[in-house]
Amino acid sequence: MAPVASVPGRGTDGHVGDVTSAPAGGADESVRPVASVPGGGTAGPVGSGSRAGRARAEGPLLLGVRHHGPGSARAVRAALDDRRPAAVLIEGPPEADGLVELAADQAMRPPVALLAHAVDDPGRSAFWPFAAFSPEWVAIRWALAHGAAVRFIDLPAAHTLAATDPTWGDGDEELHPELRIDPVAELADAAGYDDPERWWEDVIELRGATASADPTAPFAALAEAMGSLRETHGHGGHARDLVREAYMRLRLRAARKEFGDDDVAVVCGAWHVPALARKTTATADRALLKGLPKVKTGMTWVPWTHRRLARRSGYGAGIDAPGWYEHLFAVPDRPVERWMTKVAGLLRAEDRLVSPAHVIESVRLAETLAAMRGRPLAGLGETTDAVRAVMCDGSDVPLDLVRDRLVVGDILGEVPADAPAVPLQRDLDRLQRGLRLKPEAVQREVELDLRKENDAARSRLLHRLRLLSVGWGEPVAGRGSTGTFRESWRLRWEPELHVRVAEAGVWGTTVASAATARAESRALEATSLADVTSLAEQCLLAGLGEALPVVMTALADRAALDTDVGHLAQALPALARSLRYGDVRATDTAALAEVAAGLAERIRVGLPPACTGLDADAAADMRGHLDAVHTALALLPDNAGLTDRWARALRGLAGRDSVPGVIRGRAARLLLDEGRLDEDEAARLMGLALSPATPPTDAAAWIEGFVGGASGGGMLLVHDERLLALVDAWLTGVTGEAFIDVLPLLRRTFSAYETGVRRTLGELVARGPSAATARPQAGTPGFAVHLDEERADAVLPVLRMLLGVDDLVGAGT
Repeated sequence: MAPVASVPGRGTDGHVGDVTSAPAGGADESVRPVASVPGGGTAGPVGSGSRAGRARAEGPLLLGVRHHGPGSARAVRAALDDRRPAAVLIEGPPEADGLVELAADQAMRPPVALLAHAVDDPGRSAFWPFAAFSPEWVAIRWALAHGAAVRFIDLPAAHTLAATDPTWGDGDEELHPELRIDPVAELADAAGYDDPERWWEDVIELRGATASADPTAPFAALAEAMGSLRETHGHGGHARDLVREAYMRLRLRAARKEFGDDDVAVVCGAWHVPALARKTTATADRALLKGLPKVKTGMTWVPWTHRRLARRSGYGAGIDAPGWYEHLFAVPDRPVERWMTKVAGLLRAEDRLVSPAHVIESVRLAETLAAMRGRPLAGLGETTDAVRAVMCDGSDVPLDLVRDRLVVGDILGEVPADAPAVPLQRDLDRLQRGLRLKPEAVQREVELDLRKENDAARSRLLHRLRLLSVGWGEPVAGRGSTGTFRESWRLRWEPELHVRVAEAGVWGTTVASAATARAESRALEATSLADVTSLAEQCLLAGLGEALPVVMTALADRAALDTDVGHLAQALPALARSLRYGDVRATDTAALAEVAAGLAERIRVGLPPACTGLDADAAADMRGHLDAVHTALALLPDNAGLTDRWARALRGLAGRDSVPGVIRGRAARLLLDEGRLDEDEAARLMGLALSPATPPTDAAAWIEGFVGGASGGGMLLVHDERLLALVDAWLTGVTGEAFIDVLPLLRRTFSAYETGVRRTLGELVARGPSAATARPQAGTPGFAVHLDEERADAVLPVLRMLLGVDDLVGAGT
């Protein structure tokens, strides 16, 4: 069975020995027919010689299969029952021979995969997935149940993983991937089908009702067809298959010598059958293998998922519908009726009205469609069309649920606890069991209350794994309390996380020790202050007290050397959050508080000169730093002196003409929100910023800083008509030429407001300015009580142009 291989930075779904990406439907992932050598017959029980009424077989039984095909799996099982070989050879890495006995363990539940990785570089890895309906898995289980030997015969993983930039094989397959053929597509085209998958399903997967009494009968036909393709296309653009097949022939020769020609069965991709049946010499085969690169390799079993089987890239196997295939394999009798029943059960669980009558009608429609399309049985296409029309009322929305839950599925396999694993993986398994945090393929969210011991331990584990780049969980915004004693996580276990754990094993044998070592290493390697402060936050969240001294030393060193206010501003928020979380987790953060206070003071002192002479982009970045630092100061331990000094710095920015408008406006708004700037002073600053002497672009930037974004500026303008009137008066006085320049800034400012706020502002502005009616104070601008129709009608010409109509009233507006 061909693996899906991974090299650091690039995953593939190619074959053994192929660490470059293969297109969907490549030779080994989409071509898996079944075949036997001409003249193949049957044998009796293991070592018994012959079966009554049948001639003794001549030569090994070659069963070419399509990986992960339920029809192929049933055919292989029938052929093995008929022939009863003493040895079964499987397309897969020979390093797995010592692990094959685990397949008989009751705790082993597919989908599972063989994982091979380079010992010195665990990120260099490859997987060989097996589902319950994989022919190779069926052959392995059959052999173990009947006392037959099981051997893997594909090219060793030691060679596959060493070939990061392989020079062996034909370079044309790298330079010209279009030269690769899809054998199933070729055969389907010859049969008059325009869909290879439909042809394969008709010929193999749905042929159970019309199967021949001779279990090897369909094999010979497909073997002959593959032989013709190989004669025409050679290696079909897969030159490395020649090397793999040479190794397979050597292993086959050894098995024939050990067990006898008639007592050996081979389960491999049908594309390889002609090559295995071809007459060659051992010397010629060894010559093809000479000089292959090699690395020391580790091998184990790992859980796999149906969702991974369904992916055509990365670690996927390129199967569109693993859930459907498993159903076909597990339910050979009345598969359509049973499938429709499962679909109805799922939809009813989602509160959709689906009755037994819907099930009956869906089955009838699927069978009718199959008859109209000339298919032997209703396939996935027919059942899907029937479900959409009958149970989903023609909608694809509930149908997407069926695809996700049933056609693909969230099944996660299991492997025995005594399967080989790196020490770090064993410690992680122990922690998962102890914390009752079971890895699952389905995505789910968990809420953690850090005041509870078990939840706090779960949080530390998840944060430690993130620090080790094992992304089992991702923090998300919680739906409940926003207090620092709660965390929300989105969890999903993916098979490649086993590779990440193996990679992280170089840092330690336990999660705690590995995370500590990794944090210390990152602290020493960090080149920016923000990286170190972020790392300090991660250490506190992960409860890595032993790593903090190294991290704090690095933090102090970087903080002392960095004079860039932007860098300091980026670093402070993480420290402030760390102090808050440190209090919740009972962590000593005194040293961290001193560094944070020092950073805040240096930012305050360096802020005024850093905000001078900035272009628009740099000013926008500095405005973000200003917000972040202001928020961070609120999280620091109570320090009235620092807070007062920061407010004075903001007041200095708000009144300095050399500071960009967006920063001046933002500083004024922060002071207003803190109650350190009264409404009259805010109106005075806005009046100055929007005076005729101020360039329109700078005035628009001031508005954006003061009331822009998600700062709640829209509600401020709604409740303070003076400020809105100042903006209105300035905007109506801007020249047409300048308005085009400031329009992007204004659109960005006001488009962020909620719909209701924008509507209210529009209603206010439409009334027109009227100081006397809006406010009793003389000279205080405001808006009239009633609509100013002349002012509101001024927008009509623009609307006519946008809508392309001459009369808006006649158009029904």
